[in-house]
Amino acid sequence: MRKEIPRRNRNQTGWWIASYIERFEFYDEDKLNANRRCLAWENTILIRAEDREEAYQKAVDCARLSEGCEARNDSGRTGIWRYEGLTSLLPVYEELEDGAEILWVEH
Repeated sequence: MRKEIPRRNRNQTGWWIASYIERFEFYDEDKLNANRRCLAWENTILIRAEDREEAYQKAVDCARLSEGCEARNDSGRTGIWRYEGLTSLLPVYEELEDGAEILWVEH
């Protein structure tokens, strides 16, 4: 007997919304200080995939593109981008067009 795919893993449009966290770590930070702070960004991207597993893998692959890339800020401090992980992976239920609902929040 074929097992039914849960609704959260189905997607008729083939589009998924993935969000992930990345941060910038300066080389001169005190890595032993567990209370140190840094800026972090939550980025949201669109992924085209047939199912949740493919969407997850593609989202992680996209999110890791900047992992390990070096950069320098305006004051000359250098550091490296760090990928922290996905925060959400949601299906897009409507075809993408002007006015299409892609996210909603219940209040």
